[in-house]
Amino acid sequence: MPFDQPLPREVKVTDSASLFRLEERACDLSLNSRLDPAWVRANAALDGAHYLWPALWNSLAHRPEVPRQLRCELLITLRAGDRVVSWLDVLPADFNPLPRVTSREEGMQVSQLLDRAPSVREWLLREGGGSGQQ
Repeated sequence: MPFDQPLPREVKVTDSASLFRLEERACDLSLNSRLDPAWVRANAALDGAHYLWPALWNSLAHRPEVPRQLRCELLITLRAGDRVVSWLDVLPADFNPLPRVTSREEGMQVSQLLDRAPSVREWLLREGGGSGQQ
């Protein structure tokens, strides 16, 4: 993938099964930005919609065998209905086939939620739980 490739400017929506696969892949590849897949499985709403918004390209200079990744803001819908924000590094081959948000209204709503939702860390501190970060 060329290094001058522009960042995708689209919000992707994913179901929980796909989110679990993305988190597990990031963990298997030891990518920098990810959550503990067990935490995601325990807390993400099984029927929830989750959103990815690319923020920057990331690469692991010390591991050239790992392809460049999209570092995405991740909006997770939790089982209790709360939403939290985190980061997730996603390979372009995994990001591209995800369905994209097609309405401007939904995209604007996701943007506002990304700005207002607490981070996973803030949510955990408020709820008194352990860390979801690795």
